[in-house]
Amino acid sequence: MDAVRTMYVIAHPESTHHIDGLVGGWYDSPLTATGLRDAAAIAESLRAAIPAHAEVELYSSDLRRAAQAADLIGELLHVPSVFDPRLREKSYGEAEGKPQEWLRERFVTPPAVGERMGHHDGIPGSETMGAFGARVYAAMDAILASDCAHQIVVTHGGALTFAVGSWTKLPIDALAYARFHSASGSITELREDDYFHNRQVVRLGDISHLPAGIEALG
Repeated sequence: MDAVRTMYVIAHPESTHHIDGLVGGWYDSPLTATGLRDAAAIAESLRAAIPAHAEVELYSSDLRRAAQAADLIGELLHVPSVFDPRLREKSYGEAEGKPQEWLRERFVTPPAVGERMGHHDGIPGSETMGAFGARVYAAMDAILASDCAHQIVVTHGGALTFAVGSWTKLPIDALAYARFHSASGSITELREDDYFHNRQVVRLGDISHLPAGIEALG
């Protein structure tokens, strides 16, 4: 069966906060030299996968590390980037840009059972998972309202769980526990067929296109 829509969800490549050991979230770190190299590899992989004359839409988090990757992809595919702050990573409030150890010392982990989506992690200004998920779902609703057959979404490792959840129409509360792992620089391929209109997860967190896989998130 032919695909009626294919979406490629990109977890942005390595950025400076990864190698500096800093909390990401909304901290606006740029890509490293390795991240820029990997963004170019992502762009080449997408160029090979998408027919040359097909209509393509490109959406991205507006944070610099995602935007840089999106711009490299857009340059090769000749498509403009549409930036949406709803595709950002989870906000960690006052922890952003601080050493990871600072966050670990103050972070309140969610309960093993019970209220998890509304749990507050104890960091002033940070988002609950429920608020984080709701805005990513809203962004995905807007993207999926388009009937473009080839869509690219550049986002962050944490946000990808909610992008996949929205694609598969999982109730957001189902993601109180479930997570979809994606390494930095990975491509997740989602496809809807034109007969049953089933939505598949064809590839999850694929890094085979990268010169070297880097297991960093955010």
